[in-house]
Amino acid sequence: MLAADQPLITVPNFCDVALAVPLDMAFTYAIPAGMEPVVGGRVLVPFRAKRMSGVVVDLHDRPPQLQTKKVVEALDLSPVLDESLLQLGKWVANYYLAPLGEVFRSMLPLAAEFKRAITYRITDEGRMALHLAGMSGSSARSRRTPEEQLTEFRVLDYLAERESVRGESLRAATRAGKGLLAGMVQKKWIVREDVSAAREGVQVVKVAALIGIEGGTDKKLNENQRALIETLAAAGGRLPVEVLRGLDLPRTTLGTLVRRGLVEVVDEPQSLTVSRAKPSKLKARQSPFEFEFNAAQKDALAKITDAVASRKFAGLLLHGITGSGKTAVYLAAMREVLEWGRAAILLVPEIGLTPAVAADLYQVFGDQVAILHSGLSDAERAEQWHRIRRGEARMVAGTRSAVFAPVSDLALMIVDEEQDSSYKQEETPRYHARDVAVMRAKMAGATVVLGSATPSLESYFNAKKNKYALVELPDRVEQRPLPEVEIVDMRQEFQETGQEQVISRKLAEEIRERLEKNEQVMVLLNRRGYSPVALCRACGKTLQCKNCAVSMTHHKRERKMECHYCGHVAQIPDKCRHCGSDYVYFVGTGSEKLEELLHGMFPQARIGRLDRDTVRGREDFEHVLNALNEGALDMLVGTQMIAKGHDVHGVTLVGVVGADMALGLPDFRAAERTFQLLTQVAGRAGRGQSPGKVVLQTYFQDHYAVQFAARHDFAGFYEKELQFRAWMHYPPYSAIANVLVRSEKLDEALTWSGELGRWFETTRHEGIRVLGPAAAPITRLKRDYRYHFILKSPSREKMNALLRAMLAEAAARKIPRTQLIVDVDALWLM
Repeated sequence: MLAADQPLITVPNFCDVALAVPLDMAFTYAIPAGMEPVVGGRVLVPFRAKRMSGVVVDLHDRPPQLQTKKVVEALDLSPVLDESLLQLGKWVANYYLAPLGEVFRSMLPLAAEFKRAITYRITDEGRMALHLAGMSGSSARSRRTPEEQLTEFRVLDYLAERESVRGESLRAATRAGKGLLAGMVQKKWIVREDVSAAREGVQVVKVAALIGIEGGTDKKLNENQRALIETLAAAGGRLPVEVLRGLDLPRTTLGTLVRRGLVEVVDEPQSLTVSRAKPSKLKARQSPFEFEFNAAQKDALAKITDAVASRKFAGLLLHGITGSGKTAVYLAAMREVLEWGRAAILLVPEIGLTPAVAADLYQVFGDQVAILHSGLSDAERAEQWHRIRRGEARMVAGTRSAVFAPVSDLALMIVDEEQDSSYKQEETPRYHARDVAVMRAKMAGATVVLGSATPSLESYFNAKKNKYALVELPDRVEQRPLPEVEIVDMRQEFQETGQEQVISRKLAEEIRERLEKNEQVMVLLNRRGYSPVALCRACGKTLQCKNCAVSMTHHKRERKMECHYCGHVAQIPDKCRHCGSDYVYFVGTGSEKLEELLHGMFPQARIGRLDRDTVRGREDFEHVLNALNEGALDMLVGTQMIAKGHDVHGVTLVGVVGADMALGLPDFRAAERTFQLLTQVAGRAGRGQSPGKVVLQTYFQDHYAVQFAARHDFAGFYEKELQFRAWMHYPPYSAIANVLVRSEKLDEALTWSGELGRWFETTRHEGIRVLGPAAAPITRLKRDYRYHFILKSPSREKMNALLRAMLAEAAARKIPRTQLIVDVDALWLM
């Protein structure tokens, strides 16, 4: 019995749930008796005709005006998003104008814990239709063809004998498509039900366990059965079934022992240590602490650890030239954090960098490391996430989504290669992981370190304005010199040779010298495929993607044409599809053709290629890098994948082929991107004992981005580029947003963009420049016609308010939210 002064604890009647749908609102559900959802926990709820999991953002007793549906199941007893992560998610949703439910979906890599399942069952009307069809056959009045009607009756016949059937089983048994089943639901012949439910996200493995052998039983076993029993007994009575399958025994042996009650097969959680298993395939790397820190490294480490020790927010920009030992400083700082019993997160830009970073981290931190990136399966990602949440791993490494890792007592966030565009998500929510990392550190009272040899103009500008502390690493480790850069003017090369050259005479000569000395070479061409354009010499037209306004790329080895934007694949044309001419000519060079050319020029050389066509998974990436590290390759050709982060001591020459192509794009960041790419790839040369050299082929020899990159002069480039940004009111002097209107119907895209354009003209927006509407540079992409507006303003608050008002206007005009993309701090304006 409760004491008189003890309050009665009551469970609220309603909860507000954020669902991953393109609507800027939470949805209210009634809480059934006996259920106790928690704020920050997940629930399973009905939404329209299906079930969805969402995150509870509020518990209350305010009855809504409309009738509410009930929560189906509370999936968590305790919050999966604590108060700090809920607050961070709300900030992301507000700043990037993204639905809160879609933000939470990005924050929680727990898709493995939710199983989507649809079932079908027959109705009385369906049984009647089946009966009539059995008497009179197919109907001439039906809009369906006789074959489709036959499939419908196959479905009805199959369901009539069963209570309910899973969708995939029904389609497999009757060969019925989703469209046909949807039509049968409309005719009320069958009922479609969503029975999606929670499932355990932990990966399981089947294990054979010895139950025990009674006296005398073993005499009845044949030789194979006895061998299997003895193998199990020697292993302590338990072994994974997969291991037993590897024995030289019939597959039926185990089944016989199970039927006889001597062995049982059980599901056990698979112990996943991704951080150990994956990097172990990499060649053993030199310890990051094998060399003595120089004075600049010691100073940088002291500044970071002092900031962490203060337990107050601090932002540092670590500007270190290529090869200056930034990674060693990161790891030393993280080691200090671990010794203090606190947590750290290290973000890396490319999935390919993660194995190398994870190898270093595991070498230093052992089992305290967790890895989070998109290359893991759903179950692996969920398992790593839970390890972090349980406090088993306090050092986290990963790509942009790792910024949301559920660590407790966060002390340090490090963003390596902070300028990299892969930190910006190009789908909703369109957050920038670097900026989210800064905000998370600010909320947690932690230290954030942004590191790069070529910082973004925005970050360097903030450091110069004292928003961040600027920490410099001006020298390479062990006083190694920066590589010499020689520029080859390809215009002059053409005048002197009389023909278009992919590899200049100078670069060919330098490669030959390196190969004779048994040194290694990297050649960068930032364009994959064999040839980027298929051109008809008769009519002058190119082979365009049917979904996008871009040329399709020729892939010679795979014998196909492919669109690098939507993935559409077509056959290699033998005739022009426009005029029928036989004169189809492949123009330009990609990394595949460059590899072929180099094989022809240097037939004795062992050449590897690293691009998205040769790298299908983590193992491919590691295999190529290991071969380069071990000296099994003389030359590596590739796209920007080879430009960043790789520390290969045998590379003494880097050739740059066509890396200045971006300078011709209608993008205000083209010069910055070109400077960064040239500087980063140049930094791969001379990282060992031998000095390095870079041969930079260009058609834009006089462009300041090329000249400053050749001189390794970041400060000079920064000052020059800043003048242009100031004149044109581009970042860092203004915030920028890209509003994209898209539709598969051209008239809809034109109408909607015209309506919003007139609204912008008649709406007061002081201090905000609105450019557009105009056709996007790529006017059609993935079947959608695209028109856009660009907004610039020195005030982020004013721009955010205007964008909110614009979204409200679009909703009032019935413009679908999915057809309107708002990209705050846009990096890609194409």
